Amino acid sequence: MRLFFISLGCDKNLVDSEYMIGMLLEDGITITDCESDAEIIVINTCCFINDAKEESINTILEMAEYKKAGTCRALIVTGCLAQRYQQEIREEIPEVDAVLGTNSYDDIRNAVHEVLNGSQYENFHTLEGLPRLKNKRSITTGGHYAYLKIAEGCNKHCTYCIIPSIRGAYRSVPMEELLAQAEELAAAGVKELILVAQETTLYGIDLYGEKSLYRLLDELNKISGLYWIRILYCYPEEIDDNLIAAIKRNSKVCHYLDMPIQHSDNEILRRMGRRTSQQNIRDLVEKLRREIPDLCLRTTIICGFPGETKDQHEELMEFINDMEFDRLGAFVYSPEEGTPAAEFPDQIDEETKLTWLEEVMELEQEIIFDKTKDLAGQIIWAFVEGMLPDENVYAARSYRDAPDIDGYVFISSADTELMTGDFVKVKITGSMDYDLTAEIVQ
Repeated sequence: MRLFFISLGCDKNLVDSEYMIGMLLEDGITITDCESDAEIIVINTCCFINDAKEESINTILEMAEYKKAGTCRALIVTGCLAQRYQQEIREEIPEVDAVLGTNSYDDIRNAVHEVLNGSQYENFHTLEGLPRLKNKRSITTGGHYAYLKIAEGCNKHCTYCIIPSIRGAYRSVPMEELLAQAEELAAAGVKELILVAQETTLYGIDLYGEKSLYRLLDELNKISGLYWIRILYCYPEEIDDNLIAAIKRNSKVCHYLDMPIQHSDNEILRRMGRRTSQQNIRDLVEKLRREIPDLCLRTTIICGFPGETKDQHEELMEFINDMEFDRLGAFVYSPEEGTPAAEFPDQIDEETKLTWLEEVMELEQEIIFDKTKDLAGQIIWAFVEGMLPDENVYAARSYRDAPDIDGYVFISSADTELMTGDFVKVKITGSMDYDLTAEIVQ
């Protein structure tokens, strides 16, 4: 049987997909990259914002055509959209044979077998506990870096976010399980481990009675074969001295933090349900840069939150200019049904949202371009991703660059032969907007 698998949305969803693929491979099913040849099609969906929801729905509809005119015998939908709109999927897209919720993806084998035997199938475990995962993941990122999902769900209940409703409360993966996964990944050739969760900074609070990300970093740092450990999705109010000290003392932990703040205006932050203030963020950024001078700090901004005024937007622009974040992603506010913010008065029109988004990104572009120019002459380690033969250069990433969201270091190949996954010491020779150019240091 041939499987065509589509994983949409975030890297946390990708980890779930890799476990599902691993389970099906263990059953003797093979992977195909051609949907028209597949007998089984699985779509792991996302619905975090409206664009993601539309992409998921359109993908399901597109794949449903292969039930009519292809070899597909089993069309299975999993993930966030499946959890949130299970009834609508059943009623409006009858080609779908099975639907699995966000906490039920470990049941993918049963879903496939039941559908191939002629039955419809669904499974929606309560959003408590964690799926039972005893199989090996099928790594889809190339094998040299991988994501480690350290927790599921979220307790924050920000007013714009639907995640707690479709993923449940915060549940940490026991540390011994994470260390076993990390050992297995390192033994298979993974050199960079990227820690993800809806919020990594609260790791362990439910299991050990305290925030224990710092302890996890200490243990991961001991694993032979790992070179880099990268941390994503750290809420600013949860970054404490223990975590900062662990980043400093563990040589494998990248001096890189992804810290989504969403806005800087105190009233907007309050209405978002964020548990911080502009001054707290300023103080934290100052402390982080004082303690870890070469820290690369990434953040995320929402433009056009309900009730946001022109003055509050201008204050945000001032704040971004002052903070000079090394990396920044922004997106327009998307009203999600079932969230408090969707019912707030003074919703912002789309044109204004897009204008403000463009202004934020233009400002951040100037900041990043200046910062990349300032890196010229520095000697750093780079992680080789592959070669661009037409350009005769290697594409690599520095510790400042997370996969798929940040820039690249383009290394002049000269006479040196490098392989994907190699670490090489380079000297920065220049910059090209978001990217760097470099040469190998002999």
